[in-house]
Amino acid sequence: MSSAPQPNSTELEQQVQGMVDRETRAWDTQDARLLLSVFHADMVWAWPPTAESHDPQSWVWGMGRFDAARWRASWEELFAAYELVHNRRRTVRISISSEGDGAFAVVDVDMLWRHRHGGTDQHWQGRACKVYTLLAPGEWKLIAHTGLLNYA
Repeated sequence: MSSAPQPNSTELEQQVQGMVDRETRAWDTQDARLLLSVFHADMVWAWPPTAESHDPQSWVWGMGRFDAARWRASWEELFAAYELVHNRRRTVRISISSEGDGAFAVVDVDMLWRHRHGGTDQHWQGRACKVYTLLAPGEWKLIAHTGLLNYA
């Protein structure tokens, strides 16, 4: 009985970078359906209230457990009210678990949203740690991530 060769860590890192890139593309094109394709069905979203809130004691709920309809509606509402001025992202690090079935990507994010009718801008800026789980060969899903935090 022979088994298929396992991907090496470079291949796995490229797969995870592909997930980071897919999420970036979804934000750039304001494609809520593409954005939903990144998330694991068990994702929950806790969020720091500010980029300086490093202590999770102060964190709040961003979206609760993944619910495709609710999350899509929330992002479609954002996309209707705001235009994306810029979305600058840089992957700082990708780490693969020794088993090859989990990974995290550290991503610096700088997104500026401008209200379409003169309201307040939203500036999302900081570093996130995006945690991925491998569901099947080559099929990664985002299962958790930290909110955007500033590190001096």
